[in-house]
Amino acid sequence: MRWDNLGDGPSAPADIGLFGTDAVTTRTFDTPEFRGITFHEVRARSILNRVPGASRMPFEWTVNPYRGCSHACVYCFARKTHSYLDLDTGLGFDSQIVVKVNAPEVLARQLASARWQGAHVAMGTNVDCYQRAEGRYRLMPGILTALRDHANPFSILTKGTLILRDLDLLTQAAQVTEVGISVSVGFTDRELWRTIEPGTPSPERRLDVVRTLGAHGIDCGVLMAPVVPFLGDRPEQLRATVRAIAEAGASSVTPLVLHLRPGAREWFMTWLRHHHPELVRRYERMYADGAYAPTWYQRRITRQVHELAAEFGIGPADRGAAPRRIAVPEEPALAAAPEQLTLL
Repeated sequence: MRWDNLGDGPSAPADIGLFGTDAVTTRTFDTPEFRGITFHEVRARSILNRVPGASRMPFEWTVNPYRGCSHACVYCFARKTHSYLDLDTGLGFDSQIVVKVNAPEVLARQLASARWQGAHVAMGTNVDCYQRAEGRYRLMPGILTALRDHANPFSILTKGTLILRDLDLLTQAAQVTEVGISVSVGFTDRELWRTIEPGTPSPERRLDVVRTLGAHGIDCGVLMAPVVPFLGDRPEQLRATVRAIAEAGASSVTPLVLHLRPGAREWFMTWLRHHHPELVRRYERMYADGAYAPTWYQRRITRQVHELAAEFGIGPADRGAAPRRIAVPEEPALAAAPEQLTLL
């Protein structure tokens, strides 16, 4: 396993020490919520990751306290990043979680540096910072405290209901800086959710997060992602999802069609062959030219969702307006320079 470079890019040299050495603290917990999951604890030298200028993201800096994700979303674009550590991008991504245990104190130190100019920091853009591991390691309270204490603007994208644990910190931060919260809900179809996002809270519970944050004066947008071709894109499905988002009080809705980058593509297609073999050829044709669905299809979905949003009284996210920033996931090919880690 390549442990010296645990950033978000494929630049670790091949001769780095292998996984399983005494330099890595590896833990398992015999509790129902963590059964079958292995945690690899590392110490980061840096936690702020710069997004290259070529990126299309509406932010320049990210913080990712975890690698791998127990949400186990079949389509997760970040699966490829596990291969940079010589880890499996399928089940390994779901069950081998890298934890940057010193993330809060490293972030506090970096924010205090005279070189730091207070740029917006996005979280949840690679893997979910409120995934199941956060319940055990509790890294986000320290991270939020550092951002609050330095009045540093930030945004969070999550599928995790655990964010409500930190409601007080989010409220305090919003009093001194710009805070943007987005929850990812691509569909409300429960059968689709159970098979394609098996480790996540249900869409209903995620929308309860939107509702609760709004009740406490924190605007929350919804990234309607992914819209899954042929499984979650029927007009009645889009209508039901947008209606539920509006009823939850979301401040905005931004649709994003499923994209299948290397690493995620192979895992998703394996899932598709098992659950929906009749759709395999249609997907092969739709994604024949690369990771993204055809432009005409993306535009059609965007138009439909925006029309529904207007009907139900909400609009698309305005990326040019503060403090709302939808934290659209990073592309691994455009991700930041690797963080340097020292192992426990």
